[in-house]
Amino acid sequence: MSPAREKARPSLLVELCKGCGRCIESCSRGCIVEGHRIHPATGLLPVELDLEHCSACGLCFEACPEPYGLVPESAVADDAARLAGRGGAAAANASPGDELVALPRSEPLVLKGTYASAIGALLAGCRHFFGYPITPSTEGAELMARLLPSLGGTFVQAVSEVAAVNMVYGCGAAGLRAMTFTSSPGFSLMLEGLSYMIGAEVPGVFVNVMRGGPGLGNIGPEQADIKLACRGLGHGNTHAIVLAPATPQEMLDFTVLAFDLAFRYRNPVVVLGDGYLGQMTGRVRLPNEMVRPAVPGWAVHGDGAHRANLVSSIRLSERDLEDHNVHLNSKYAAMAVEARADLHACEDAEVILIAANTPARIAKGSVEALRERGLRAGLFRPQTLWPFPIGALAPLLGRARALVVVEASHGQLEDEVRLALSRAGLGGVPIEPVQRFGGVLPSQAEVLDAVGEVLSREEVGA
Repeated sequence: MSPAREKARPSLLVELCKGCGRCIESCSRGCIVEGHRIHPATGLLPVELDLEHCSACGLCFEACPEPYGLVPESAVADDAARLAGRGGAAAANASPGDELVALPRSEPLVLKGTYASAIGALLAGCRHFFGYPITPSTEGAELMARLLPSLGGTFVQAVSEVAAVNMVYGCGAAGLRAMTFTSSPGFSLMLEGLSYMIGAEVPGVFVNVMRGGPGLGNIGPEQADIKLACRGLGHGNTHAIVLAPATPQEMLDFTVLAFDLAFRYRNPVVVLGDGYLGQMTGRVRLPNEMVRPAVPGWAVHGDGAHRANLVSSIRLSERDLEDHNVHLNSKYAAMAVEARADLHACEDAEVILIAANTPARIAKGSVEALRERGLRAGLFRPQTLWPFPIGALAPLLGRARALVVVEASHGQLEDEVRLALSRAGLGGVPIEPVQRFGGVLPSQAEVLDAVGEVLSREEVGA
């Protein structure tokens, strides 16, 4: 028996009507007829209502197989707001608070970077992993495969990276914390799915352990996916926060952070490591707490509490899609507060080395060597590559004689530096590149030589 429904005339949510005609058969007064206009968002023919002779019997509500397709007139405004998933009352998107569970004190662990990231994901409440093995990221997936079953989680080795990203999409749409490990060729295959996730506002975490390229390349460390992560996440107007760890400790910490940011902004987050960082071991301390996540209010979770929700990236109306892009742009602008950087010896630095991931470790050693020679050098290490932490770099430029960008790619980090400086209206400080490719990292000697060259040119110019 269906529960008694207060008598009310029907109203139609056309986005949910597929024109099956069951409501037409239920109406003895002919108030519902077949539709003749294709709905631009669904491509279907929703029924049409003429309620002049409606008796509010409610039989059409019972006949409708779609959730909330036919609803009482008084409920239309509330249901439409819930279907939009945003706008209207802020509570429509609010999630019940995640629970923080205290962890017992433990001794530091010695972990390789991929293992540290996997443990970070588990501590962040991730219990769903979908991926395809690819060196040098595979060990992270292997650890998840070993641990998730005992934690009541799910590990799926997909048939391809294309399948994996769409599994992450579906799991994230259900409001569950999901992730994948991949490496550069695999990341390329995931870009279409990433665009769909960004368009549908679905969270998920992607750990990309970058390797040498282009093509199959090799399994050495490289940073040639920076442009993909910062400027090329699939088609359309897409951005995601890009975290750039430099140690196994940060591989854990930034993976925990990535899940928080992904669900805070309803957007994928990329953790961008490199082949050495994924494989090197280091001392790692576990946090004091782990997360027991709740299901967000916007999720399509398959239960009654979330029945009215919709997750989709398709908007066939040009005006609707433009409005959605305006909304996304506002969200991207709000992400600027997440920009972060680590500064080493920058208080009085006249030469600033800029580096991320493993090259930052080489650059840090170069700073010490330069200071031993009497040159005031510092390291600016962006921990987010997008948004770039220009607010932390700008105050250092007044006394800087040179910026030296140290990277394992052909200027992809330098491009982010130059773009951030240009958009902030800053410039005038010479930029010197130190670049290696194909799995080769810059050496300290190359960094020291580059600093000497840029300062020699400055003296000649003076």
